[in-house]
Amino acid sequence: MAVPRACAAAKLVEQAGYVTEPADRAAVWVVAGAPGAGKSTVSGLLLAQLRPVPALLDKDTLFSGFVSAVLATHGRPHGEREGPWYDSHVKVHEYAGMTAAARQIREAGCPVMLVGPFTGQIRAVSQWRSWVGELGGEPVRLVWVRSDAGTLRTRLSAREWDRDAGKLAAFDAFVNRIQPDQPPPVPHLEIDNRQRAAPLDQQIAAALARTGRSGWSGR
Repeated sequence: MAVPRACAAAKLVEQAGYVTEPADRAAVWVVAGAPGAGKSTVSGLLLAQLRPVPALLDKDTLFSGFVSAVLATHGRPHGEREGPWYDSHVKVHEYAGMTAAARQIREAGCPVMLVGPFTGQIRAVSQWRSWVGELGGEPVRLVWVRSDAGTLRTRLSAREWDRDAGKLAAFDAFVNRIQPDQPPPVPHLEIDNRQRAAPLDQQIAAALARTGRSGWSGR
């Protein structure tokens, strides 16, 4: 009996060692963590393992230039990327746009990967559940990148980005707000990117192997 083309293709993907997604509903992957924790690196390694490859929506890539223009228009410091004014005038719209785009993309059958701090969304069970609903419902899979104050200070200082100036100027308040080494109280995969942690590719492979195609703890 001939094997249907789609089934044959899926089998080849599985044999190649990739992690395949169920075909019934497109998933949302959320890669979250503190600025400077290594989310972009982790998301890149995840994308290399997932099939079909999710559409990538990275907050910095999408909004960095626009945010700079908004801050300049309102006479705000270029490095102001945290705090009450930024949260209420900028961040709320960044996350709303990413959420709406993710929902629209997955409604067409394509998985999505969102990359950003998402501190407000992941730090309370009620807010997480509400956000999952806004994204179109499960499966929404949180990958949290662990860091710590020392690692963050080193990385933020080393990359010398203008938009990190506000974080470094009030570093203690930034760390207290972002909680880089406090796991979120919602189902998640943890990837440890602190100094002296195990290689990221090994952690990601092990994490995906633990979850399996049907064993995801966030369902």
